[in-house]
Amino acid sequence: MKKILVIFQKEMLDNLRDTRSWMTGMFWALFGPLLLGGIIMLLGNTIRENVEESLVLPVSGVENAPSLIAFLEQQDVIIALAPADPEAAVIAGDINVALIIPPDYGEDFSAGETAKVQLVFDSTRQSAIADISRAQSLLEGYSEYIGLLRLSLRGISPEVMRVVQVEEVDTATPQSQALIFLSMLPYFIIFAIFNGASPVITDATAGERERGSLEPLLINPLPRGWFAIGKMLSAMPFATFNLIITLAGFAAIFRFLPMEELLGIQIGFDLGPLAAVFVICLPIVLLACAIQTLIASFAKTTKEAGTYLPFIGLIPSLPGLALAFLPVKPDLWTMLIPTFGQQILINQFLRSEPISRMNIVVSATLTILLSVVITYIAIKLYEGERIITG
Repeated sequence: MKKILVIFQKEMLDNLRDTRSWMTGMFWALFGPLLLGGIIMLLGNTIRENVEESLVLPVSGVENAPSLIAFLEQQDVIIALAPADPEAAVIAGDINVALIIPPDYGEDFSAGETAKVQLVFDSTRQSAIADISRAQSLLEGYSEYIGLLRLSLRGISPEVMRVVQVEEVDTATPQSQALIFLSMLPYFIIFAIFNGASPVITDATAGERERGSLEPLLINPLPRGWFAIGKMLSAMPFATFNLIITLAGFAAIFRFLPMEELLGIQIGFDLGPLAAVFVICLPIVLLACAIQTLIASFAKTTKEAGTYLPFIGLIPSLPGLALAFLPVKPDLWTMLIPTFGQQILINQFLRSEPISRMNIVVSATLTILLSVVITYIAIKLYEGERIITG
C-alpha cells in the first residue's frame, strides 16, 4: 500500500499542476445545476404567466353564441376577433388556440340539440398547453352548466346526472410534484462524476504514453498492476470533488431560487438528503475511475481517449433522463443494475419516499464488484506489452 500511495501522490501532483484539465471537469460539475436552474426559471416564469394572465381567446362567429360568449367573459376570458384563417394562424404560432362557432350553432342550441363548436389548437406546442387546457375546461364547464339547466326546466333533478361523485385524495408531496425536475438530477450527478475523472485518467494513461514517459515509469521494480491501481485511485479525489460541487450546486439552486414563486412548491434538499445522495454515489465514483482507466489504456493518444471517454460517461447516466418519463418501481432487480439502482435511490431520497436498506446494500455491492472486475482487467492490461504501444 505504501508503494501504491507513492504512485498515487505522484499522479495527484501531476494532475494538480494541470489546472486546465481539472478546472474543465469542475465546469461540468457546475453545468448541471446551472442548466437545471435555468430550465426552472424559464418554465416557471412561463407557467406562472399562463396561470396569472387572463386567457385571450380568439373567436370566430361571436354573434352566433351570445350566451356562450357571456359565460366566457364572466370567467375572465378576453374575447378577441379570430383571424380569417384560424388554422393557419395556429400553425404559424400567431395564436395558441381559437374557437370557431358555426352559423347553425344558434338553431341547434335553441332546438335543444347538440350544438357543435370547433376548438383549433396544436397539441405539440408546449407553450400553448396551458391556454388549450383552460379553453377546453371552460367549454366543458359551459356544456355541463347548460345541461343541468335543461334538466331543471324539464322538472328533472340534476342529481340524476351525478351517478358517481368522485372525491380526489392527492397523495403527492411537494417533491413528487416536481418530479420532472428532480428526475434530472441523477443524470447530471453521474455525468459530473465521469467528467471529473476523465481528464485526469486521460493524462495519466494515454497522455503519458504520448509524451513517452509511461515506459520509463513502468521500468521501476514494481508490479505493473500497482501502477494501474495508483493511477485509478488518483482520479477518485477529482471525481469526488466534482460530486460534491454538483450536489452543493443543486442545493444552492433549490435554496436560493424562489421556487414557490416559480413552481408554486418548495423543493427540500437539506443536509440529510444531500449526505445520503453523496454516500449512494461513492460506489459510482469507483466504477467511473475503473471503467475509464481501462478504456484509456487502449487509447494510443489523448485525442483518441478524449473521443471515447465522454460516451462512457453518457451511457450510465442516460437512464436518469428516462426515469423522468418512465418511472420504475424500486424492485430488487433494478438494484442489480450498476448506476441504475443508484439513480432510482437518489430519486427516492429527493422525493422523501421510504427506502429499503437492502436495496442500498445490493446496489452498492454490485457496483463495487463490477468495479473490482474492471480493475482486474485493467491490471492485466498493464502487465502486457501493449500498454507501452497502445
